[in-house]
Amino acid sequence: MNKLIEVKEFDTLIGNEEYKDKYTYVDGDTFADLIEFIHAFDSDSEESDVLDFIKIGYRRNIGETVTFKNYVGLIQMKNNCQIQVLPKIEFLNGEQDDTKKVFMRMLLSMKDFPSKVFSNANLKMDRMNLYEIFINMYLQEVRQLVKHGIKSSYVGVEDNLNFYKGKLLVNEHIKRNMVHQERFYVGYDEYQVNRPENRLVKSTLLKLQSITTSAENSKVIRQLLTSFELVSLSANYDKDFSRVVIDRNTKDYEILMQWSRVFLKNKSFTTFSGTESARALLFPMEKVFESYVAQNMKKVFAKYHWDVSAQDLGYYLFNKINGENHRKFALRPDLVVIRDDKSVVVLDTKWKSLINDKRKNYGISQADMYQMYAYSKKYETSEVWLLYPVNSEMKEQEIITFDSGDGATVSLYFVDVANIEKSMEMLYEKLKNYRVKNNEGDECI
Repeated sequence: MNKLIEVKEFDTLIGNEEYKDKYTYVDGDTFADLIEFIHAFDSDSEESDVLDFIKIGYRRNIGETVTFKNYVGLIQMKNNCQIQVLPKIEFLNGEQDDTKKVFMRMLLSMKDFPSKVFSNANLKMDRMNLYEIFINMYLQEVRQLVKHGIKSSYVGVEDNLNFYKGKLLVNEHIKRNMVHQERFYVGYDEYQVNRPENRLVKSTLLKLQSITTSAENSKVIRQLLTSFELVSLSANYDKDFSRVVIDRNTKDYEILMQWSRVFLKNKSFTTFSGTESARALLFPMEKVFESYVAQNMKKVFAKYHWDVSAQDLGYYLFNKINGENHRKFALRPDLVVIRDDKSVVVLDTKWKSLINDKRKNYGISQADMYQMYAYSKKYETSEVWLLYPVNSEMKEQEIITFDSGDGATVSLYFVDVANIEKSMEMLYEKLKNYRVKNNEGDECI
């Protein structure tokens, strides 16, 4: 049975039992395996940035520490220990902690997240870790494929037959049939289900059958495998993936192939790759939060005929070099809203918990404010907003507005991701009614 260690973003793991009351403690062997895992990922690729989100530190008397930052998901260690990192989501007013359910809704908002038929209505998320939930998502996709019918295609076959069929393969025929002149070694096309896409799906199902700890998932895998009895296993994953063709007739395989690559090759949805002894599914919360807000803002604002553009590429910081026209340094605000009166509001999402301390500028990055100032000038709007996830420290905070004194203002809004539609309705009301006051009660950076 797998051992599950559940932590939240920014939690710190230690291997020193004496301090387990202050930090999340794991036994020494597991902690050593985690350190080895981090170093293995870091050295696996020149582009790997694992140490940007898993920080190895050292504290006096405690020893080495591991802290998780801004990436969430599940890490499977080689000793069958699983570390599940969940986002730090605040549930206000005594709400039940449904972090996994909210996180799954956030993930499904991402355009490049491979799922279209996932439903958590009957899924007991509280009894499944993230990896099992992802396995279940894959199985729902396979079930949809089987429902529509797995695809067949003409597959090149070579065989030594008692009758002539297709094309005689002369060299192989001479080699094999010197004393069997009644036979023909031939190559021909046969219409069958044993195509690369089906081989990869079957191989994925069998791999998941060997690693799942969920009785529900295991049962579904056994049921699905009966539809692939005439399909052989993939002998070479890379070769079969290179032969995958996604077109109008094979659209049902598009998402499945993304998932199969993740499971078969121990890939994540990040720049990290797996090893033979460990695997990880990790997601950058900055992008997840941005996508979730954008999806729900579009949905709510459309009712009021307001246009919302995500990752807008309308302007560049510089338009000329040495007097010549060359666009450089693209400005990409997360969201640009155009009201029904054609006025423009620029918004940027930041997955960071602010602090209620005016002297420290609430924990806002100075670089972020420079960026917001550039947005204001290029988009010729006085209204720029920074959207942060709400936390208990800032939940009662009134709107905070920073005024540059030359027409640029930056206001803060705190998004309740657990109640996203209501939160977007409230943001709409604020954008509709709020007009920046000139130097009246504004906070100045």
